[in-house]
Amino acid sequence: PPSPSLVMFRLPSLLPVARVQVRSYGTAPKLTKAAKYAQNGKPERVLAVSDEPLPAVGADQVLVKMLYAPINPADLNIVNGNYAQKVPGPAVGGSEGLARVVSVGASVKNVVEGDLVLPNKQGLGTWRSSAVWSAKDVLPVPATAANIKPEYLATLSVNPATALRLLEDFVDLKEGDVIVQNGANSMVGLSVVQLAAARGIKTINIIRGRSDYKELVERMKNYGAYIVIGDDYIRTAEFRELITDLPKPKLALNCVGGESATEMTRLLAEGGTMVTYGGMSLKPVTVPTSALIFNDVRLRGFWLSKWYEQHGDAGREKVISELAKYIDNSQLRLWSETHPFESGFNVALGRAINSSSRDRKVLLQFEE
Repeated sequence: PPSPSLVMFRLPSLLPVARVQVRSYGTAPKLTKAAKYAQNGKPERVLAVSDEPLPAVGADQVLVKMLYAPINPADLNIVNGNYAQKVPGPAVGGSEGLARVVSVGASVKNVVEGDLVLPNKQGLGTWRSSAVWSAKDVLPVPATAANIKPEYLATLSVNPATALRLLEDFVDLKEGDVIVQNGANSMVGLSVVQLAAARGIKTINIIRGRSDYKELVERMKNYGAYIVIGDDYIRTAEFRELITDLPKPKLALNCVGGESATEMTRLLAEGGTMVTYGGMSLKPVTVPTSALIFNDVRLRGFWLSKWYEQHGDAGREKVISELAKYIDNSQLRLWSETHPFESGFNVALGRAINSSSRDRKVLLQFEE
């Protein structure tokens, strides 16, 4: 894969919708390359890139050409069949990305040919070179973001959006407060670090041990992390001494489960909240009885797809607008690595599955 590059992008306000000079795209393609699975199973076993027929564009549909699409953990879980939203095969993988509109049906009003659009439906199937979708399943990119590099736009609406909602929707956090999170070197975790630091909120960040542990710790501190520790250090007397002078965390963010989640509940302040938004260890969340009885710890859950369902396109635009303020102030940076879709899908998939060896979001790049 290409060498990592640290990227910073700026996303101004959302309106009006971007309009570009429309070029001729020629005859609509009859086939598309797509990463499909015939049935649910381990992604590395069931996914394969093959030709897929494209249907004619209906009155309320759009034909789009994909530009970039990330491989997110939720996408892999959908393929595996162990996600809340079931998408049985045969189906195309992927939910997030950036596409360009090639043609529109006669009844379509929200986009025109040439627009850049974001998919706004979980499990839509973005790992393909072209697609015919309902026009209501795409959101036009605003004109003020027309000069933003497309690979950055393709990754904004899931991981950074999750981080923003986790920080805003559960606890009234103020400057000087402390939060704790596991899986802290994921894109969600790194976004939490930066958004929290911008507000003067200190983060205790738990990561797994790895060969480049020291380099990762330094990188996270450069992002604004206050404390970074290995998952085995949280149970030591040295760690307890390290955090003696800090206020107890009001909020714990859990994407791992198992023992890591248990230990975080022991750190929470009285009445503190732990929000679970993932379960990478595939182990249940276990909470000490004492934490519930004597410390009144609260347990919550968060699923971004449900949040988008409840708040619609207006909510999605608001999230992007809020994130834009941090990005425009150089307070939010994202990492990504790109892989060519047709020739590099298997490499990209392997990189996405083996998350312990990378810190960058894996992006599929399609030929335009």
